Amino acid sequence: MKPLHYTRAQTLPGILARRIAVLDGAMGTMIQRFKLNEAQYRGERFKDFHKDVKGNNELLSLTRPDIIRDIHEGYLAAGADLIETNTFGATSIAQADYDMAHLAREMNFESAKLARAACDKYSTPEQPRFAAGALGPTPKTASISPDVNDPGARNVSFEELRAAYYEQVEALVEGGVDLLLVETIFDTLNAKAALFAIEEYFEHSGQRLPLIISGTVTDASGRILSGQTVTAFWHSVRHARPLAVGLNCALGAALMRPYLQELAKVADDTYISCYPNAGLPNPMSETGFDETPDVTSRLLREFAAEGLVNIVGGCCGTTPEHIGAIHDAVAPLPARTLGSAGRFYKEAA
Repeated sequence: MKPLHYTRAQTLPGILARRIAVLDGAMGTMIQRFKLNEAQYRGERFKDFHKDVKGNNELLSLTRPDIIRDIHEGYLAAGADLIETNTFGATSIAQADYDMAHLAREMNFESAKLARAACDKYSTPEQPRFAAGALGPTPKTASISPDVNDPGARNVSFEELRAAYYEQVEALVEGGVDLLLVETIFDTLNAKAALFAIEEYFEHSGQRLPLIISGTVTDASGRILSGQTVTAFWHSVRHARPLAVGLNCALGAALMRPYLQELAKVADDTYISCYPNAGLPNPMSETGFDETPDVTSRLLREFAAEGLVNIVGGCCGTTPEHIGAIHDAVAPLPARTLGSAGRFYKEAA
């Protein structure tokens, strides 16, 4: 095993100990504002591609990098400390739906470069900005059958997930991300494949990046889709020694409170992140969701005042307006205190 060198985001654990950091908002919501058609998704390079690609947001890092750059910079201007790469669906498994699995590596590499360049543009000595390499759950699940008549059926294996995630991690790090974010976890086994691939890459490359793990509670049962409670989920992934663990997506902030309280209690030695949806779908509202920036920011401020969070931001339906309001709401509040969170990174540096 190679010795591990901690070469990126060395200041991030210290920042989280001093203040609440702000993550960016939704990528898809912002892309929808551009109302792109099929030809605009394709660009010149893919104008003759044999399959429709509209909706393949990760492709825009190759065909419309100006749009992705504009979205990143909008969130940074609103006060985000961390921005996510446009790679939520940039695994070969997810891209196979568009017959673009062979482009997954390039998508991740170019997306990382775009995010890193935006961070460089907005970073100051007082407020460094960080590019988080986003690893989404893929559209397939290793724990749940896709066939109601065959509970044992699976449409993806652990090894297929591991290989896809390894390719993604390698490209993201080579493209310049500062940390990795395994997010919107609805199947813990999928997440374990991602975490295995990340650790494998760390060992092969000789460098280790900070890691954030974020699960998603899908309904009022308080469980992720594959059946685990928040507490069980944490005990299933804590071996990865994340810098932060949290919850995102699925629920608006108001409904997320009890599950965030549970996580903050059981993961008391780890920083906590929370980036909820803007709210419940509402086609009549400007953003398509119920909760305005004022409502979302007020709820996250309450979480911060309770000492529940170290990182806050937005998921589906959120915009730079949400992130700006969230930034202003939590800025005066102290960071969540804990005992040994971040110790692994500090001792290994």
